[in-house]
Amino acid sequence: MNIIGPDELVFGVDDIAACTQYLTDYGLTPIGVSEAGGRFAALDGTAIVIRRRDDPGLPPALGTATLLRETVYGVADAATLEAIARELGKDREVRRRADGSLASVDDAGFALAFQVTVRKPLALPGEASNAPGAAAARGINVPGVNPDAPVKPRTLSHVVYFVPDARAAEAFYVERLGFACSDRFTDAGPFLRPAGTTDHHTLFLIQTPPFMKGCEHFTFHLGGPSELMLAGTRFVAKGYQSFWGPGRHRFGSNWFWYFNSPLGCHVEYDADMDLHDDTWAARAAPMSADASQLFLFQHREKWAPGGPPPAAPAQ
Repeated sequence: MNIIGPDELVFGVDDIAACTQYLTDYGLTPIGVSEAGGRFAALDGTAIVIRRRDDPGLPPALGTATLLRETVYGVADAATLEAIARELGKDREVRRRADGSLASVDDAGFALAFQVTVRKPLALPGEASNAPGAAAARGINVPGVNPDAPVKPRTLSHVVYFVPDARAAEAFYVERLGFACSDRFTDAGPFLRPAGTTDHHTLFLIQTPPFMKGCEHFTFHLGGPSELMLAGTRFVAKGYQSFWGPGRHRFGSNWFWYFNSPLGCHVEYDADMDLHDDTWAARAAPMSADASQLFLFQHREKWAPGGPPPAAPAQ
């Protein structure tokens, strides 16, 4: 199954205006936005789509508090679509939609769709760093910092599901759709990647009670850790609440910064994720703060050293 990764996530929301402002401030490009919703795209065309919660065209809700209504996966070609239709059609309905995509559900009830990917190839530089002993990645007299640099999300990276049975959910994606496990938290769930990408994960499953079933967070890749720090700092300055980060994960090695959102889930900025192929041996560790992050910063107001030395304590 040559599934590349998520092309778009579709949400049914209560406040179109608040979600529009949030996703635009996050850095996505609004397309066709109206009172009924719209599309918010990254540089490669992957996107978040919002609709009114009561839009009759949305797939049914999961019956929990989550606002996620559908995960749309991009695939390499029409042959992959046909392979998915044959596989999932063995035991569940697979609907062919007018736009050529397929619609179905996974074993946990999450609505899925599959389409020939909308992803456009990107030819953009990554973040360059200079280090003693290595060839300079930035030329002479080229500053590494530009406080006015534009930051745009490049591509939809991954989505995280809360699921009531992580083992059963994993089995569906591995056995039916050809995903592979890159790493796992033994008491939480696996980091999964489909066959069409080498990204460490495009789907992470976390075991939770049934009432929590839904989307925990999603994220888009940025061009590097400096972009992530700049984007997150600007987001905080606009009044959005930091939830976790900035920091760097252990599994996947990606830099992260999570924020609260009006989409009923957390939203992350992400940069510099590990790449793996079928020769990689998955690691396993219990879920813990030490396993989840290599290090964690906390946002604070800007500060600079200066002024006279501190006064001597009074005698």
